[in-house]
Amino acid sequence: MSSPVIPFKSFITLDRTSKVPLFIQMSNQFIVAIQRGLLIEGTKLPGTRTLSQLFQVHRNTIVAVYQELEHQSWIEIHPNKGSFILKKDPDKAVKLQITSRHQVANYPIETAFQFEQSNIFDNPFQHSTLQDQLDDGTPDPRLTSIDMPSKLYAANVKKRINQRKYDLNFTYENDYLKKNLSNYLNQTRGLHIGPQNILITRSIEMSIYLSSKMTLQPNDTVVVASLSYFKTNMTFQNFGAKIKTIPIDQNGIDTDALRQLCLRQPIRMVYITPHYHYPTTVTLSAKRRIELLELSREFNFIILEDDDDYDFQFDNHPILPLSSADVDGRVIYTGNLGKFLAPGFRIGFMVAPENFIREARKQLDLLDRQGDVIMENVLGELIEEGEIHRYFKKNNKIYKERRDYFVESLSTRLNGSIEFQPPTGGLALWVEWKEPINLMQLKKNAARNQLFIPQNCLYQTHTLSAMRIGFGHYTEEETDRIVDKIIQSIPKTSMD
Repeated sequence: MSSPVIPFKSFITLDRTSKVPLFIQMSNQFIVAIQRGLLIEGTKLPGTRTLSQLFQVHRNTIVAVYQELEHQSWIEIHPNKGSFILKKDPDKAVKLQITSRHQVANYPIETAFQFEQSNIFDNPFQHSTLQDQLDDGTPDPRLTSIDMPSKLYAANVKKRINQRKYDLNFTYENDYLKKNLSNYLNQTRGLHIGPQNILITRSIEMSIYLSSKMTLQPNDTVVVASLSYFKTNMTFQNFGAKIKTIPIDQNGIDTDALRQLCLRQPIRMVYITPHYHYPTTVTLSAKRRIELLELSREFNFIILEDDDDYDFQFDNHPILPLSSADVDGRVIYTGNLGKFLAPGFRIGFMVAPENFIREARKQLDLLDRQGDVIMENVLGELIEEGEIHRYFKKNNKIYKERRDYFVESLSTRLNGSIEFQPPTGGLALWVEWKEPINLMQLKKNAARNQLFIPQNCLYQTHTLSAMRIGFGHYTEEETDRIVDKIIQSIPKTSMD
């Protein structure tokens, strides 16, 4: 059978700058073409000289390609006859099916099988290439500490004692980090725990996910504040929970409203962010913390405490977590460590009674068996040597200055138009407009002024026009520019 005219260049492309040898590049692309039916069983391939001229490569390169394909049983070479795509069915007609180059280059758009799909996890975060953009309260990456962690990481990689921990068949728990982290949490947050009460995770979101998976069943009721963290609500919905909301004011969630709800129906869990509540930044008062713990005992519900921003404290008397006063084992405490550091050195953690942590460890093994043992050693050393406290002190001084400047700028330039209470910690302000404005129009106007305002920073209802504005990212010069753009973007007419 003569060789048909095959548009090889439609499905074979050579990258001569790549470190991958040309014969391997061609072999791999030949195999893909055979698998996709572009080269049919029994098809005779061109001679090595012809193909070498077509692709402008040495003939020995094509010889190596054909040898590799024969070795992998994709073709068969017959002396004095030529090379043929291996024909498994001798009675099957040989028919060349070539599609357009555009179609050949594409990976399948959709699967050939059905699977569960949901819009619950649609990404709510937005990004832009505009000159400036607001956020909902994240650290400034320009302030992250990298030198010392990097040196410690390099030193730990070289230690022989750590090499056995690289074994993927070995489930490793970092007792060194857990010991130092438990000491750190006991000193800074008034906890009374040991290493057995801690589970190390990749992030606070993973800790909340694991906690929800272990405690929630479909149709369980989870109570959150009327304004709450959307991402965690997505997790609860994913496990089939029903979400009920209760009011929130300047003292945190309304515990009287929670009692009334508990009297009407069973509650499985109450989710709170007691320090600098998301999004309103209010702190749950000491009185309501006691009432919440008493309600948990009376009505037998779980408290899931999300303490994401605890380390960003700007006064000398921070309120301790609820977990520090939990004597009944009703609080699951989640937090993170290392937000002052580069992203690769950050972790999440879960604190709970020992039996819960043991079971959570089993669940985590299915998702993340080993973790990053070297990075965890580095964090343990940073805690033990006191470096982590130095980072907190240095960065909190800068963030406090940025908060004060942002507050002063908003108060001076938007006086009479907005109201807010400067938070004692965290990295965001909750700003309410005294007269309702169209926030979507503000967003559009801001974009024309090269300021991007993400959707998750805006809160608009019939009675509320509010924004959660992060201040941690901005120097004084950047703050001035951003406030200018906000003022320039305010719609000229208020909402009806």
